[in-house]
Amino acid sequence: MLNQNQTPLLDALKANAARPHAPFYTPGHKRGVGIAQPLADLFGTKIFRADLTELADLDNLFAPQGVIQEAQQLAAEAFGASQTWFLVNGSTCGIEAAILATCGTGDKIILPRNVHSSAIAGLILSGAIPIFLNPEYDSVLDIAHSITPNAVESALQQHPDAKAVLTVYPTYYGVCGNLSAIASITHQYNIPLLVDEAHGAHFAFHPELPTPALAAGADLTVQSIHKVLGAMTQASMLHIQGNRIDSDRISKALQLLQSTSPSYLLLASLDAARQQMALQGKILMSRTLQLAEEARTRISEIPGLSVLKMPRLGASLGFLALDKTRLTVTVSGLGLTGFEADEILDEKFAVTAEFASLQHLTLIISLGNTSADIEQLVQGFTTLAKEYRRTNLTVKSHLWQDLFTTQCHALCCSPREAFFAVSEILPLIETNKHICAEIVCPYPPGIPVLMPGEVITKSVLDYLQQIQAKGGFISGCNDTTLKTLKVVK
Repeated sequence: MLNQNQTPLLDALKANAARPHAPFYTPGHKRGVGIAQPLADLFGTKIFRADLTELADLDNLFAPQGVIQEAQQLAAEAFGASQTWFLVNGSTCGIEAAILATCGTGDKIILPRNVHSSAIAGLILSGAIPIFLNPEYDSVLDIAHSITPNAVESALQQHPDAKAVLTVYPTYYGVCGNLSAIASITHQYNIPLLVDEAHGAHFAFHPELPTPALAAGADLTVQSIHKVLGAMTQASMLHIQGNRIDSDRISKALQLLQSTSPSYLLLASLDAARQQMALQGKILMSRTLQLAEEARTRISEIPGLSVLKMPRLGASLGFLALDKTRLTVTVSGLGLTGFEADEILDEKFAVTAEFASLQHLTLIISLGNTSADIEQLVQGFTTLAKEYRRTNLTVKSHLWQDLFTTQCHALCCSPREAFFAVSEILPLIETNKHICAEIVCPYPPGIPVLMPGEVITKSVLDYLQQIQAKGGFISGCNDTTLKTLKVVK
């Protein structure tokens, strides 16, 4: 049992920041002395004294033997892993590394079609062949949820040579599938279960939260400690357990994907966030859950609004839990799109959501929120419902349904082949039935609507244009105005 009070990396960084010396190493601002004045005015100068490089006392991220190794061991114990790696390039590089460590060119990997774009990048980098599964779909709310154990079992029966299964747990909406059952099925084929748990780093610290992925049987999980806990943006962790994954391949993959000049500010924030949760996690999560429940109860009572709840999801579909700190509010009953509601709340009431979609707003309630935040949120929705409500406007879209019943089966070549193929740029209206050569996704949540290797369909083009017309943002592609798309020539 390790001493979770310790913060070895943070302590070493603090000591080196305070040590008087003449710096003849990177970074060029030399402990803040040469920092631009606008930055100094915004952040002060103290933080730049800690913006250090791989000094002897600070260890090396790619060959840790000192304080980074100690900090990662503490994190492994706190989060229930056998081994943990700190990530400074976000969960994106963790997902990519997980695929690179388990799949090579031509290897099959089973995964849901509503994966984050980082998984598609992992397919491109590795050359793996995706076997996409349809997530369960709520046609009323137009929300794609998780894949089910039955879907995974069927896929493995058809593709017993698959090298891994990857799933998302929880989804961006906080929905958690039956991960224990999926793990059991996957392990019957002696292959690893990889989990994108970017939004579930808090699960290990309170019994009222969903079961953490590792406790449910996952072999590898990637968590964005910055998304829901107290680390700085980009600071994430990759955890493994068991012997189905070669830890050396993880380390080698991360050396390809992470910066050779990692930010020690980010690394130290992971050390501090781990200590905070190990010592105070249950108290902090209890308070967070109370705030979330207050928001959920009060907003659900506002006419015209509804919130996503577990009973609607249905255990029969294999969904066992909903992260109660994630709040999805359906605003279409007000005659507004989620994009319109998001803009009004932000500009008029200084309430900023995590992301908007055609019918919904999704909000993250975390350990950093306060009672005052919840009051401002509720009052913002209350006024929105009273003063901005419209009539005779329905906001419906069934793109997700079309996408997950048709688009999944339209992969003509591997994502890697399409990404590196000779391509051309065509006007959007001329791309129907062509093979896409780039990633195209509304962001957030960063779930690709098109990816390299897929056939472009009219329904997808219509949806992308609809999202853009309603105020959404299209990312990943070369032309974010969506006048053109890159296709395989």
